[in-house]
Amino acid sequence: MAAWPSGDAVTTALATLAVDSRCTLGEGILWCDRRRVLYWTDILAAELWRHDPDSGHTHTWSLPAPLGCLALGEDGRLLLGLAKGLYASDVEAQLSSRELSLEKLADVEADDPMTRINDGRADRHRGFVFGTKSGHADLRPTGRFHQYTAAHGLRELALPRAAIPNSICFDASGTRMYFCDSVTPRILHCRYDAATASVSDIAVFVDLDLAGAEPDGSIVDAEGAVWNAQWGAGRVVRYLPDGRIDRIVRVPASQPSCCTLRDDLLYVTSARVGLDAAALATHPLSGGVFAHRNERRLARDIDRVRLP
Repeated sequence: MAAWPSGDAVTTALATLAVDSRCTLGEGILWCDRRRVLYWTDILAAELWRHDPDSGHTHTWSLPAPLGCLALGEDGRLLLGLAKGLYASDVEAQLSSRELSLEKLADVEADDPMTRINDGRADRHRGFVFGTKSGHADLRPTGRFHQYTAAHGLRELALPRAAIPNSICFDASGTRMYFCDSVTPRILHCRYDAATASVSDIAVFVDLDLAGAEPDGSIVDAEGAVWNAQWGAGRVVRYLPDGRIDRIVRVPASQPSCCTLRDDLLYVTSARVGLDAAALATHPLSGGVFAHRNERRLARDIDRVRLP
């Protein structure tokens, strides 16, 4: 078995196709250890995807609005962040249907028609943190970050406004939050208090080292390293807790968008949106889900949200 790099030398690897989903904007991928299935969203198609790696079976549901993000619920339901609201749904009871029955949990920025829910993650304390994306053509930073809990409902986090909030994830203690605005090539971090929905000590975690790369969805592994999908760069980068690049996983799609870990497997979503015929000819599998096997198990305990 190859030795895991220390961060002094960067290793590279190549992900391979796992699901030929060809999503317009694949995002928000999660591994459910109870069901042993993957869930993810095609935001622009307003679809929720489910894939069983053991059987190879894939199912999709159509939704009434773009699905920006999702989370696993403690009770087996999913939390779904549609464009302007959070919903809960027992998707496993609806495998014979193409449409989902939804229970609304909270309206989100109902007074602002120019935002929609984007990236989000469970916060290690049974809550959910997510951001809203600016809908303005000039991408002015009107998006906000919010926390949702069953006890307190929706509370806004005192983070800078963003155009495309992304990269939301948490360390093992749930007291360190990572996030970004994808229009700026850097990932930030801050202290996070789940009980009070407060943040402090905002600082730069890493500046991206490659021109044209945009930070997208992230996950923190069992060793505290951050895996970040980098839109426009065709790669996922593993950053050690001190910010050093440890591993680069190349993805045969130029727009990788989000990642998750299952045991020793890394799964990565991607997108086809905005690619012309020449770009699609170069990367015909764009929009698929890709996988890369690590040298050892790096998945940590699955975070779940308490739902009412």
